[in-house]
Amino acid sequence: MSAGMSTINTVLKAGTTASALTQLCKIKSYPQLGGEPESIETTDMEDKMQTFTPGVQSMSAMQFTANYDKEKFDEIKASSDKEQIYELDFGKDGADGKYCWKGQHSVFINEGAVNGLREMTISIMPSTEVYNKDAATQFA
Repeated sequence: MSAGMSTINTVLKAGTTASALTQLCKIKSYPQLGGEPESIETTDMEDKMQTFTPGVQSMSAMQFTANYDKEKFDEIKASSDKEQIYELDFGKDGADGKYCWKGQHSVFINEGAVNGLREMTISIMPSTEVYNKDAATQFA
């Protein structure tokens, strides 16, 4: 039984093709990679309790937090609003798993406070499901 895995060496990559993926920027946090399916009610008048069947899986914008760096921010902003391929690698070179999807990103600067750190958020709107494989295999 595993004691769990550290988030060390988690890397977010992006590119216009699967063979052109490069690290978008160093990240501090990543979102859940999926969501609960919608519930479709199937209750009829003979049921004593509501019944359901699973529907479409929910997925919203995926938000990744990073330290603010003007040069990186400008670079990410310049590549925003264009369909791209994304890959999130867990562990060194994805040894603990690779997850890929298509979508478009935007970037914004987060709020600040006294004695705080400047951060930015990369928000990716997915246009495909998140696949449990590397982008080179999924989008070859």
